[in-house]
Amino acid sequence: MDQHRTPLFSALRTHAEKNPIQFHIPGHKKGVGMDPEYREFLGENALSIDLINIAPLDDLHQPTGVIEEAQKLAAQAFGAEHTYFSVQGTSGAIMTMIMSVAGQGDKIIVPRNVHKSVLAAIIFAGIKPVFISPARDANLGIDHGITTKSVRRALEKHPDAKGVLVINPTYYGVCTHLKEIVDLVHSYDIPVLVDEAHGVLIHFHDKLPMSAMEAGADMAATSVHKLGGSLTQSSVLNVQGSRVNPKRIQTIMSMMTTTSTSYILLASLDTARRHLALNGHELAERTIALAEYARSEINKIPGLYSFGEEILGTEATYAYDATKVTIHIRHLGLTGYDVENWLRDRYNIEVEMSDMYNILCLVTPGDTADNIDVLLQALRELSAEHYTGNAEDDLIVIIPEIPQLSLIPRDAFYGDTEVVPLKKSAGRIIAEFIYVYPPGIPILLPGEVISQENIDYIVEHVEVGLPVKGPEDRSCQFVKVIVETQPIF
Repeated sequence: MDQHRTPLFSALRTHAEKNPIQFHIPGHKKGVGMDPEYREFLGENALSIDLINIAPLDDLHQPTGVIEEAQKLAAQAFGAEHTYFSVQGTSGAIMTMIMSVAGQGDKIIVPRNVHKSVLAAIIFAGIKPVFISPARDANLGIDHGITTKSVRRALEKHPDAKGVLVINPTYYGVCTHLKEIVDLVHSYDIPVLVDEAHGVLIHFHDKLPMSAMEAGADMAATSVHKLGGSLTQSSVLNVQGSRVNPKRIQTIMSMMTTTSTSYILLASLDTARRHLALNGHELAERTIALAEYARSEINKIPGLYSFGEEILGTEATYAYDATKVTIHIRHLGLTGYDVENWLRDRYNIEVEMSDMYNILCLVTPGDTADNIDVLLQALRELSAEHYTGNAEDDLIVIIPEIPQLSLIPRDAFYGDTEVVPLKKSAGRIIAEFIYVYPPGIPILLPGEVISQENIDYIVEHVEVGLPVKGPEDRSCQFVKVIVETQPIF
């Protein structure tokens, strides 16, 4: 196939150039009917292709024309048999993966540090999750991937599982031995689903970790918008092999997708695919070089540490994506949230995310050496202000144990509940999510037993200002729990 082509984007441009009289949605009619300031800011070109599924432009829900062709080009670029465009983000693609292989009462094996979209699908479908503990990094205060050993134990106990989900790479760029896990799971004739949200570039450079499709995984949800140049909320679901049903995947994807699909988002996927297919290796090469330069200079700054190849060598740290620059800051005596705010206030720098002990900076094809140098200048000043060299000033790394799951998440989410103070909820079964977003990994999820350790961890995160979300009580002072049945004497 000719990867220079952009069938969908080209069709949109041709349609816009004809300037048809529109008696269909959207009601702004090429911007004429919207707020003038916003129209001027957004521009006529963008508004002219904000269209709907009229005949010349195909239909994402049942593509037979230019969208189908664009998806076939994407499948070739990503090394898949089928690729489905998502305008519901990677969250929609992840939910589609899960709900296309498992249903009410089925088991699925997943890491405990999954994104909340995984748990949403589990709740919607009534699936029974079998959780695997990720490898924990007590020095950095983060979770890595799952190990082949832990997957093998889970499969031995639950050979009837309908799928195994793997995060690869993690938010911090660390990869497990994906090919080994895929081969193991396939020996049970079970499909492997990969949350590849942070791995679009790995398809295009051999210095980056192996992609899910290359490893033989059955499905992979990949965020093109995060690192690959498409617009926010646009992603792809890559599929291959006979263990999954492409027609069912299309049906589930359609069920999860708005009928008013955004052609601006779809066109951005079409053009991002072209750019990656033609120039992806060069883009990744330059991005890796910038990130490695940043990492090297950061590690010369007192009190800061950005991990690299030295963390490799375990099952859970088999490879890493060098474009993710994680900066460990606890030796400054500051939280990641403190540093995020300092960078914003002092240097107008916005980072991808912060946690208690780290900040994460994504280096992408959109970065320049000047961007990196400003970041380095800021970090040198930060260190000069806050690093004392006294180990007693370091923050102590605390990672709570994974809670016990005592109810299927769906049963807890839809069960009889009451609201109690968080600080008095130890021992109760939670009926809602509590997570820090980003990255969106639950601290507690419906059906788990709240421990005092969990409570202390949540309170500490709230008090330092980290974005704790999920409960209906946005202050996190109260939490919804399952009503306890009183004993009968």
